[in-house]
Amino acid sequence: MNEKIEHSKRVFLSPSRLSLFKECKRCFWQEVNKGLRRPSGAFPSLPGGMDIALKKLFDKHRLNGCLPVEIQNKLEGHLFSDMQKLNLWRNNFKGLQYIDEDTGVGLRGALDDLFVTDDGCHIPLDFKTRGFPLKDNTADYYQHQMNLYSYLLGKNGMKVGNFACLLFYHPTEAEGNGRFRFAVDLVKVKTSTQDAEKLFKDAIETLRGSEPDSDSNCGWCNWLTEYR
Repeated sequence: MNEKIEHSKRVFLSPSRLSLFKECKRCFWQEVNKGLRRPSGAFPSLPGGMDIALKKLFDKHRLNGCLPVEIQNKLEGHLFSDMQKLNLWRNNFKGLQYIDEDTGVGLRGALDDLFVTDDGCHIPLDFKTRGFPLKDNTADYYQHQMNLYSYLLGKNGMKVGNFACLLFYHPTEAEGNGRFRFAVDLVKVKTSTQDAEKLFKDAIETLRGSEPDSDSNCGWCNWLTEYR
């Protein structure tokens, strides 16, 4: 099928939707093409609150022309200085966008922050809040998200590098009076814009085709099959 996907509103894919695509193509197809979403529980608000506080912290250092202690002596360069663009790219409903001209399908992602290396490469910087210390493969879960952010930056005319940064925070001690101590881990993730483009294009191709079969490894598909 070569025609554009016909919807009353433009279809936008995102890192979270593409996570669903990787997990189960049928659930992804149904969500985007039919509006049938898997049931979900309440989303924890603490990580969102941490993101807001960290953005304020980084913006304060940006205004003062210095780096937060979390990345001092770990990255060479400076925080992205254009707050008008950054505020737009942080917006969950607008974000960093790219439209595939052949199909009209959009890709959108909301950055937490952006670092610029001394040689002018733009590096996505993402905040993650966890309950426990990192495992060896923790950063792997965010690989395609970081790939997609770099891809989007490149499609918006920015020079990109071959890595992104994840800042992980996890609590280590309660000090009383509402104060907690957090450990911080900065993890550099090697990125591939080619992998991001392939994932995006593969997802579009799935949307343009017929509804995929149930995935035997998908718990939701299996539940539907069992109780229909």
